[in-house]
Amino acid sequence: MQTHNNGETMRKVLRHIRKYWFYFILSLLFAAVTVTLTLYLPILIGEAVDLILAPGQVDFEGIWSLLLIMGVMIGGTALSQWIMNVCNNKITYNTIQDIREEAFRKIENLPLKYIDSHSYGEVVSRVIADVDQFADGLLMGFTQFFTGVLTIVGTLIFMLTMNVGITLVVVVITPVSLFVASFIAKKTYTMFQLQSSTRGEQTGLIDEMIGNQKVVAAFGYQEKAQKRFDEVNERLRQCSLRAIFFSSITNPATRFVNSLVYAGVGVAGALSAVAGGISVGQLTSFLSYANQYTKPFNEISGVVTELQNALACAARIFELIEEEPQTPEPPDVVELTDLDGSVALEHVYFSYAPEQKLIEDFNLEVKPGSRIAIVGPTGCGKTTVINLLMRFYDVNQGCIRVSGTDIRKMTRHSLRAGYGMVLQETWLKSGTIRENIIMGKPDATEEEIVAAAKASHAHSFIKRLPQGYDTIITEEGGGLSQGQKQLLCITRVMLCLPPMLILDEATSSIDTRTEIKIQEAFARLMEGRTSFIVAHRLSTIREADVILVMRDGKIIEQGDHETLLQKNGFYAQLYNSQFSA
Repeated sequence: MQTHNNGETMRKVLRHIRKYWFYFILSLLFAAVTVTLTLYLPILIGEAVDLILAPGQVDFEGIWSLLLIMGVMIGGTALSQWIMNVCNNKITYNTIQDIREEAFRKIENLPLKYIDSHSYGEVVSRVIADVDQFADGLLMGFTQFFTGVLTIVGTLIFMLTMNVGITLVVVVITPVSLFVASFIAKKTYTMFQLQSSTRGEQTGLIDEMIGNQKVVAAFGYQEKAQKRFDEVNERLRQCSLRAIFFSSITNPATRFVNSLVYAGVGVAGALSAVAGGISVGQLTSFLSYANQYTKPFNEISGVVTELQNALACAARIFELIEEEPQTPEPPDVVELTDLDGSVALEHVYFSYAPEQKLIEDFNLEVKPGSRIAIVGPTGCGKTTVINLLMRFYDVNQGCIRVSGTDIRKMTRHSLRAGYGMVLQETWLKSGTIRENIIMGKPDATEEEIVAAAKASHAHSFIKRLPQGYDTIITEEGGGLSQGQKQLLCITRVMLCLPPMLILDEATSSIDTRTEIKIQEAFARLMEGRTSFIVAHRLSTIREADVILVMRDGKIIEQGDHETLLQKNGFYAQLYNSQFSA
């Protein structure tokens, strides 16, 4: 099964290399030139030896002419080898660039459930570390594999032209080396595959711990994090040692076989020279060819080992690239630009995992301009409803309609452009304050940007920054408080003025005084706009037109604030629990 997977991965690699066929052919051509020149050198050396007959009987003129030819050949070998390496580098790094771009495009097109179910570090490890490992193996393969094979074939041809008997000695012992390399290669693939996946697990853990360092420190999780890391690190050590152990056997094993080849050539050649079958110079050439012939087996065995690691990494990359993308948009999809804000959820069923029921037979009718508050205990499905409205996930059954159109029949872009979202978790990108504000409206004028910032009460703190609206921030919003980051996200929505709003604890990180002002701004913003408000502090949703009380994925109560209090049901319990003091 592993061999099949290995072969399948190799075919995928070759498909990516195919577009660089010109460099491939050029590499093979100069590899052949390099090998031919390298293999012709021992013949010249043998001829030079034969020109040294005895003390005082040396043909210096013939030797000098041979040395001149050797110098030219060595220079030609170096040049052709350099060109071959340039071609190999082109093939390798262009292929790697293509694979990384393909992987990144796939990440951008993956359904949210894949990102939710895989750690960020593990995904990053595939795109960065695994691709690097693959590049090393691929480069070594191109650089040494072709020259190695050509050297073996070329050496046999040159030896056959000199003496068939001695060549047969070499050919008889050779299969032992091939058998050893093949046996070890099968063992190393499994080990390198395990090493690669464990490395991804370790990267994911490190990314998680560093990215949430404050949480780790706040909950005193350092010791447990250290234990988790030590356990993964120990597993990585063990599988790496096993992988390196098996791969390190290859070289000494093939060297042993190569020594047998060299000894066999030496004995057979010496007997033939004594019998007058070959000259001393030819014996010198044969011994040189024995070294030339066995050397590629060492290189190829090293390449095979490295290639096993590379293919194991490549398999993980292609696994990512071949992940099922998000549901493609149908041919008859429409681009809606004039949404009226009406939303309807009709008999909606949804669960993240088939065995865990979440939302069942969810029905909701929202009129344009309504303010809908969604409340309930943690895990009841509030955020899931938001995910479904934005079509981050598709419903399992039923349908969601916006402006009377099934959201699966409209483009994702036009659907999401109709919503303005402010979540508890802030979304910022590396760039200036201005670039972060205009994400949803790139063509906004300076006046519109400032007006939106003033409406969200962000203008005052932005003007106090070193470069004002041109101040550069990072994705983490370095230098800004959580409340200031939240105000920037609110400003972004104030600028776009979409027909529908989603506010998920939008003022949770803002001080009470500013929150009152923001609530006033939101009240103005929500006028005439359909608004979905997810709140844990029930005091913020008293003015909602309809309050949906959710529990276990179902709406158990529905009505305005006063009506629900009078019912003295679950909502009243939640509300009174917050104000019991």
